[in-house]
Amino acid sequence: MYQSRVWTYAAVFATCLCWFSLRALAQNLDITHPAEVTALQAIKGSLVDPNKNLSNWNRGDPCTANWTGVLCYNTSLSDGYLHVKELQLLNMNLSGSLSPELGRFSFMKILDFMWNKITGSIPKEIGNITSLELLLLNGNQLSGPLPDELGYLPNLDRIQIDQNYISGSLPKSFAYLNKTKHFHMNNNSISGQIPHELSRLPSLVHFLLDNNNLSGYLPPQFSELPNLLILQLDNNNFDGTTIPDSYSKMSKLLKLSLRNCSLQGPIPDLSGIPNLGYIDLSSNQLNGSLPSGKLSDEITTINLSNNNLTGTIPANFSGLPHLQKLSIANNSLDGSVPASLWQNRTLNATGGLILELQNNNLTTISGTGSTEVPLNVTVWLRGNPVCSSANLNKFCGSESDDKNSSQGSTNSTASYFRPYKSTFEEYLTTGLNLSLDQLDITSFDWEKGPRLRMYLKLFPVHVKDNSSHTFNESEVQRIMGMFTSWNIPDSTVFGPYELINFILLDPYKNVVATSTKSGLGKGALAGIILGTIAGAVTLSAIVSLLILRKHLRTTTQFQEDVIHPRAP
Repeated sequence: MYQSRVWTYAAVFATCLCWFSLRALAQNLDITHPAEVTALQAIKGSLVDPNKNLSNWNRGDPCTANWTGVLCYNTSLSDGYLHVKELQLLNMNLSGSLSPELGRFSFMKILDFMWNKITGSIPKEIGNITSLELLLLNGNQLSGPLPDELGYLPNLDRIQIDQNYISGSLPKSFAYLNKTKHFHMNNNSISGQIPHELSRLPSLVHFLLDNNNLSGYLPPQFSELPNLLILQLDNNNFDGTTIPDSYSKMSKLLKLSLRNCSLQGPIPDLSGIPNLGYIDLSSNQLNGSLPSGKLSDEITTINLSNNNLTGTIPANFSGLPHLQKLSIANNSLDGSVPASLWQNRTLNATGGLILELQNNNLTTISGTGSTEVPLNVTVWLRGNPVCSSANLNKFCGSESDDKNSSQGSTNSTASYFRPYKSTFEEYLTTGLNLSLDQLDITSFDWEKGPRLRMYLKLFPVHVKDNSSHTFNESEVQRIMGMFTSWNIPDSTVFGPYELINFILLDPYKNVVATSTKSGLGKGALAGIILGTIAGAVTLSAIVSLLILRKHLRTTTQFQEDVIHPRAP
């Protein structure tokens, strides 16, 4: 009996010793938590990886062997293991589906599968990652409904599911996302009513649900959102509903875009919104007269075309110093066209002015020197009785001229960025801790959406008499991390931005993204010259780019793409 007990105690002691030894070994070796290793293997198994980007996911330990896209905390946590902090699998041509094992990462902050070809549904298990801050699934082929469980992510700052095939309604549980600032869900098939419960979201800044199948009414309670900057719901079907008068109380609103939403009724008085920069209420069935209150001096775009508006053009559309486009075409407006709309316009910092007044019942042009139009102003009056006057032919081109003008104004909208180009360069390089001469914006083009796509090149600091031609690896990782983690500080002019890709070519092709501590300053770049990181920036929401002025607060959205290195 005694001997048996001795052996039992010995076995227990040996087991405990073995366990403590293994735990100590794990701490000494800094290995990844076994549950997360298993989860990564399951994730790889559910994906199709034709380019073999994940081929090193079966070699060594995920955190210590630098598995592609797996970024870990620098040190082991309280349980003695390393844990995955970020899963960055941006634009790797992955297909297949998302594994439910994604819910195993208890300490993850960033989950990024943007711009792949992944199908299937969003796993409800993602709702278990209570540490998650960025959920980035946009630009895939995901379908099915949004899981209710996503509404219980207490630390979520940004949810991007745009450009998928998500269907079903918006979960009411999203009303619990108290820290979420960015709802980017445009270009899906989301249907049903916008839950009025979402008006409780204290941190909401951007609410982008354009190009979906939403219906019902516009929640008047949205006026209670204390920090809302952008409300963009274009191309939905709020059949027969009106724009709530309460929207005139959105004191921080910068952009209101409700184009082609089957809205009826009058336009509310928006003159009390101090920094409103962009209004698009076009292609609805709005009626009544144009509001007479003077809009914000920050306004750059007013598009009220293709409605049933009546009455005259009010004086409040004149004297708007930063106005770039006024479109009230295809309504039933009458009376005279005030020449004050274009008088006193100069070649100022905001560029030109386009006035689209076609197809109304406008009969005259009033004001002194009414036919003298500055070179940077374009006025279109075709389809109005005023065009019967022979001396106004310059305002009244043919229908084909009108179509060409419309297409030209769309294609040339990117030119409105030119006055802001230097401000953008200063903002971006300051945010990245680079010098102005390290950035080259090679082009910027307008896209459907609308979005302004930029192509960027970033260059190392030029140091005289130094033979190096490239960024060092740490600086590549730092810059990449600034983009992929949305760590570029908020802009006082631009926003919001969306990252499309960040692909490194030679000589940076083999640089592996890793978790790094604070980034290097300019002083650490001595001896680095003339190499280039390739990038492309796309700012979604043209208006945010074109309209927001220096004192406004919002965030930006970038898109990165490949640009070959510049030769030394």
